[in-house]
Amino acid sequence: MTATTATTATDPSTATGAPTTADDHTALHSRVIEWFGKHARDLPWRRPEAGAWGVMVSEFMLQQTPVNRVLPVYEEWLRRWPRPADLAAEAPGEAVRAWGRLGYPRRALRLHSAAAAIAERHGGEVPTDHHQLLALPGVGEYTAAAVASFAYGQRHAVLDTNVRRVFARAVTGTQFPPNATTAAERKLARMLLPEEPATAAGWAAATMELGALLCTARAPECGRCPIADLCAWRRAGSPPHEGPARRGQTYAGTDRQVRGKLLAVLREAVAPVPQSVLDRVWHDPEQRARALSGLLSDGLAERLPDGRYRLPGAR
Repeated sequence: MTATTATTATDPSTATGAPTTADDHTALHSRVIEWFGKHARDLPWRRPEAGAWGVMVSEFMLQQTPVNRVLPVYEEWLRRWPRPADLAAEAPGEAVRAWGRLGYPRRALRLHSAAAAIAERHGGEVPTDHHQLLALPGVGEYTAAAVASFAYGQRHAVLDTNVRRVFARAVTGTQFPPNATTAAERKLARMLLPEEPATAAGWAAATMELGALLCTARAPECGRCPIADLCAWRRAGSPPHEGPARRGQTYAGTDRQVRGKLLAVLREAVAPVPQSVLDRVWHDPEQRARALSGLLSDGLAERLPDGRYRLPGAR
């Protein structure tokens, strides 16, 4: 869900000390799934009543966003729009408004588009078929696999940043995975996937939780890890990352910050907003104009004939 830095990809078949035998795989599966059964967080999208729509909403919201920020928005979203058709019936701008300060608000538009497609093509039900999930607007490789696995108990390799980091350390012996998902990582994920679908789905959820809670990017808690003795990175002496230095994302003073400030004004307004109000948001007119143009291009705002601005489709 958050990006990692680049490093040289390691072929899982040649990783030193990697647990690649059938017995090693069984040990990995049983230990991680057992740990998950004892330590998994009680999150609303993991409860049976969440259904496939609840899982899909959570996956859109959790992209690059921590769980604690997602929880209140998720719960309000599902209260307001408990089914895809409920969201599809609203203007896209209402999805942007309800998205609040989660960040990356284009996700709200994509989720709205996916809801509309579900209502139109699938009778209002999130499809069970993986290929049909992939065909939905805004749904990529990871989200399709996650929904199919977590909502429907299917057998798919689910590769978010947390899972990729667990696999990088436990199997390939590197501190961090590459910046973008590689063919070698996909091959490894398929190789590690349990055969039984329900077990595979549990493995996907468990490895994700292990990366989120223990095998973290900055301070891994190896002493509490259920597979520490099997971890190739630990066996190699926990060598530091050899790729480019890891850098945090900057925000202050960026166009993204200005976009957020402009969008906050539109989101909180009860009527279309004149240019003069937006002009007070940011001191640099050139950067402000560039940010506003970006919002218009991305469909997050629209300009009315009288020169005022509003969220897309808002009254």
